[in-house]
Amino acid sequence: MTGRPGFTPHPPLTWLYAPGDRPDVVQKALASGADAVIVDLEDAVAADRREYARSATAELLASPLPTPVHVRISGEGDIASLVGLPGLAGLRLPKVTHASDIHRVAAVAPDTPLYALLESALGIENAHAVATAHPLVRGVALGEADLRAELGVGDDAGLDWPRGRVVVAARAAGLPAPVQSVHPDVRDLEGLAASCAHGRSLGFLGRSAIHPRQLPVIERAYLPTAREVESAAEIVEAAAGNAGAQALPDGRFVDAAIVAAAHRTLFLAARG
Repeated sequence: MTGRPGFTPHPPLTWLYAPGDRPDVVQKALASGADAVIVDLEDAVAADRREYARSATAELLASPLPTPVHVRISGEGDIASLVGLPGLAGLRLPKVTHASDIHRVAAVAPDTPLYALLESALGIENAHAVATAHPLVRGVALGEADLRAELGVGDDAGLDWPRGRVVVAARAAGLPAPVQSVHPDVRDLEGLAASCAHGRSLGFLGRSAIHPRQLPVIERAYLPTAREVESAAEIVEAAAGNAGAQALPDGRFVDAAIVAAAHRTLFLAARG
C-alpha cells in the first residue's frame, strides 16, 4: 500500500472526452457540467491534426480553468508542451504496459498527476506494478476498445475479469476506484445505464463519456439511492461510540469495514 487516499468526499463521477483539434467542442465540454474534461490528443485526432491540437490545447491551459482538464497525450512532444501550464490537472497516458512507461513520463513531468490507461493484455497483467510505479500515479483505468480487439472479445462479459483485475490493482495500490471506460453508443442511454450498474457492482466509480447526453445517466447510476443513503446513515449512527463489531436491531452485522463503506456512501451522497 502506498498510503494514498482511496476516496475523497466529493469524487468526480463524470469525465467527458473532447477532441483536442476542436476547440469549440472543448469549450462545450467545459460548459457541460462534467466533473472533469479530458482533452484527447490521441485517438480522436488525425495524425496530420495533432500539432494543431497540441497548440490549441496549450493555449487553453495557459490560464487556470474552473473545471479540471486532463489531457490524453499522443507522444512525448505533448508532455513538453503542456507540463507546467496552470490549467493542466493531469496527464492520461495511453497504452501503458510497464512501470517503466510511468517512470519515463514522471522524469519529465514532475509534480504532474498521472493516470495510466491499460489497453492490452500485458498492461492488465502488470496492473499493480503500474499502479504502484510512482507517487505521481493518481489512477488507473481500462482502454476497452483496444483490449477488446486484442483479446478477441465480442461479449461484454468477456471483459469482466480484466475489469476486476484493474479494480483490485487500484485499491491494492491505495488509489481511488477506477473510472469505467466509455460506452461507445451515444444514443443507447438504456444500455449505458445498465452497463454503469454492472460497472458499479464490479467496484468502478464514475465513468468517461463521449457526449454530454451521457453525463446525467452516469451520475444517476453512480450516486447512492435513497435507500442506500438511509441504510448508511443508520449504520454510522449505530456505530458512533462503539469500537467493536455489533448487530443492528434489524439483524444486520456491522464491523469496521462496513462502517467505512457506509461513510463512503454518505460522502458520495453529499456530492450529489
